[in-house]
Amino acid sequence: MKRILVLDTLAPEGLEILKAAPGIEYEVRTGLSGDALRDALAGADGAILRSGVKITPDALVGNKRLRAIVRAGVGTDNIDKAAATRLGIVVMNTPAGNTISTAEQTITLMMALSRNIHPAYQSLIEGRWDRNKYMGTQLAGKTLGIIGMGRIGQCVAARCKAMEMRIVGYDPFLTKDRALELGVELAPTIADMLPEVDYLTVHVPGGAETLNMIGAAEIAKMKKGVRLINCARGGIYNEDALVEGLKSGHIGGVALDVFATEPCKTHPLFGMPGVVCTPHLGASTEEAQTQVAVEGCHLLVDFFTTGSIRHAVNMTTLDRAKLDAMRDYLDLGYRLGRFVAQVERDPAKACKVLFRGDVVNKDTKLITAAVAAGLLEHAMEESVNIVNAETLLRERGLILTEQKRSDPGAFSSSITVELLTDKTAHRVAGTLFGHNMPRLIQFNEFRLDTFLDGMLVIFTHRDVPGIIGRVGTTFGKHNVNIAQMSVGRASKEPGGSAIGVLNVDTRPSDAAIQEMISHPDLDSAFVVEMPRAGVLPAWLA
Repeated sequence: MKRILVLDTLAPEGLEILKAAPGIEYEVRTGLSGDALRDALAGADGAILRSGVKITPDALVGNKRLRAIVRAGVGTDNIDKAAATRLGIVVMNTPAGNTISTAEQTITLMMALSRNIHPAYQSLIEGRWDRNKYMGTQLAGKTLGIIGMGRIGQCVAARCKAMEMRIVGYDPFLTKDRALELGVELAPTIADMLPEVDYLTVHVPGGAETLNMIGAAEIAKMKKGVRLINCARGGIYNEDALVEGLKSGHIGGVALDVFATEPCKTHPLFGMPGVVCTPHLGASTEEAQTQVAVEGCHLLVDFFTTGSIRHAVNMTTLDRAKLDAMRDYLDLGYRLGRFVAQVERDPAKACKVLFRGDVVNKDTKLITAAVAAGLLEHAMEESVNIVNAETLLRERGLILTEQKRSDPGAFSSSITVELLTDKTAHRVAGTLFGHNMPRLIQFNEFRLDTFLDGMLVIFTHRDVPGIIGRVGTTFGKHNVNIAQMSVGRASKEPGGSAIGVLNVDTRPSDAAIQEMISHPDLDSAFVVEMPRAGVLPAWLA
């Protein structure tokens, strides 16, 4: 008999699924933390939760029984996936269950801002009839900017199109053809979008990549009176900048359902004119909670009765022996995808993966999926892994293809990834040296031999004397230590185009990069952040 622990309140329809499943028993124990949570998990085969309980590494210490955790919802931030993976625990989520509810919450807040719903109602509560004070604005004819065109972003776009709004979207993996299908104008960058929008909503994942994505500098580029909405993750908007923008009158309204720190009971925004805030209610509808409970309980039942793994966010459905045999190639593919995603800023339309040499005898489809996972890792609302990466790419209209050549070329095996936009094409290639030593051997027209790990600084320049010394002196001045360095030429002749790649111990400041490229013979410089050597994504660990 498999024992399931229900850690948060679930819709009864979900509990009925657990009750009816053969060979499964369940117990509802909500509000657990600390030792009580650890002890309860130690006696369970599976667990299902919403966002109220946090499963930390301490909660899993010594656990030898738990095999599956399901998050009844999209975000899995409250589950330590690395700790779960180390113990062989599958973590699954329900990515589609709250899409409509979160999209509707976004539109609700947008309308509430436009028509001054909260202050107008408050005036009635206080015994006033201030019709003239709360003049609103209609949504029809206004421009809505959407950053992040995943499931929820697309859902918002469809509904706002029906309200006769102009939609401008930004997503690095939404193709022009797919945008055309959605009726969305595709912005090449976020900066290009900002001056055009009357309303801005964000639907991107939380974390370091999106923290303070919209701050004072971005707000200054927007129209006076712009209204900003966030029902995704707290911290995407810099909350201090929102306060200052409201005070100055540059921002016309702010609506937040999420906050940088939650629960959030006091905040400078609360009570300010032009502000509507709610306590993380995006998924708080009866329909959404029923759907995620039903879907989550089905995931657990299927896992324990048939061995099926769906919507896993930390591992694959691969046979373990096969995974072990391909681990280094999967890591190389993932790193190449992550590398090229940071090089290209324009929306991609296609990705080509070329396998050459002995690697063609491997399961290249899995390696291609690993490339896709690296491409998408920091661009999705959902957790991305080798199972769902290709599906997420297809949803954005991006074409993913692979080619094979059995002749080895310069290396016994190599993998080349080419990312194409309407304007550019970037090409990166890698190989394996020995065991677990991925190397970058090509970037565009340049041949290299570069460690594909840690913090990388890539700079292009004229192949003339003094460049390397200038770069080293600049980084020394800014206290940036260089661990490794490689250089390459576009041709065998000196004096042409060349490239340098530095592995550094810390991320260089913007000032260091600007000083570096001020040299007349330096063309460009940028930073690419890769996992440290030996560090694998959670789904591969």
